[in-house]
Amino acid sequence: MSSRKNIVIVGGGPFGASVAKAISSASNFDTTRYRLILVTSRPFFVHLPALVRTSVTSIGNLEDEVLMPYDNFLKGKGEVKVGTVTSFTEEKEGGEVTLESGEKIPYSVLVLTPGSIWEGPLNLPVSESDIRRHFATWRSTFEKATDIVLVGGGSVGIEFAGEIKDFYPAKRVTLVHGQQQLLNDTYPNRYRDPLLTSVRKIGADVILGDYVDDTEPSSDGTITTRKGKQLHADLVIPTRGGRPNTSTISASLGADVLTSTGHVKVHPTLQLPGHPRIFAGGDVIEWNEQKQAGKASAHAPVIAKNVLAILANGTGTTDGLTLYKGATEMIVTTVGRGGGVSYFGVLWGLVFGDWFSRLIKSKGLVIEMARGNLGLGRLKK
Repeated sequence: MSSRKNIVIVGGGPFGASVAKAISSASNFDTTRYRLILVTSRPFFVHLPALVRTSVTSIGNLEDEVLMPYDNFLKGKGEVKVGTVTSFTEEKEGGEVTLESGEKIPYSVLVLTPGSIWEGPLNLPVSESDIRRHFATWRSTFEKATDIVLVGGGSVGIEFAGEIKDFYPAKRVTLVHGQQQLLNDTYPNRYRDPLLTSVRKIGADVILGDYVDDTEPSSDGTITTRKGKQLHADLVIPTRGGRPNTSTISASLGADVLTSTGHVKVHPTLQLPGHPRIFAGGDVIEWNEQKQAGKASAHAPVIAKNVLAILANGTGTTDGLTLYKGATEMIVTTVGRGGGVSYFGVLWGLVFGDWFSRLIKSKGLVIEMARGNLGLGRLKK
């Protein structure tokens, strides 16, 4: 029997993959002492920033690009286990993860990066064939629709408005958002104002300070907002963002590890309070920052260093543990293929318009950057 200690990472999205990459490439990661296992429900990485456009149009065959096989991205220093975690246990020196198949994987340290649960077009099935059918169905749905209402004016709603009006300029698109300005108060109005201008410029209607509670159009093809405004709609898309995928965590450790919003409580070391051998990262953690895939480059080094420190020194000391101090808020919100507005929370807060946003994201959706940074493969056609 192997005496190596298992590091198990649950979730192969941007955060889980980045943590695995950071651990496997660390100078003090010894494969004769430690075994690194990334557990993920799919044999490929899903590039989230490109899913909005991929679900709207077949142009560019983006489904061939946004699903990226893990291949040998850990360069022989770790393994990818395809499976769905249904529960896990915890003991003094580790515990055990149980997969849907019934297989049990012991761990010395556990990293939880299960990501978010999405709605509508972004709620992908598991297999490649089902995902391809999912995209085909949504593309057909968008093509047939005449009056489209988007419920939620964060980056997801804005980007859907941009893609729909870019590929289907004649369709009527209405974006409904509960705040008095798009996005949220993390961002200054000098960023939010030009975004509103951009969305209206492409011909989309924007309703602020109102809500849509029922996303099913009535028999007469309308929906009614909370304030009583009636909107024509033959397609209503929830674009309110994701919610934390933490039900397995609470079922395994108890509800007290979560906040009232379903996020995981963590120390600045990104360990769970009272559970020193369990770490969490990504969208699921309770931290005062925006939930974005781009934060992976900030979470991953902290978790990787601390996982290896715990394995080397045990849990009886905090010596050598790194504290997460947050990350600079940055966002590039696309408005179709040719536009967008970008914000970087440095200096006085830098705002850039169409040219910069197109260069960074709108044109290529940072697909090749993500593939290159993680060392991922391409689907075989």
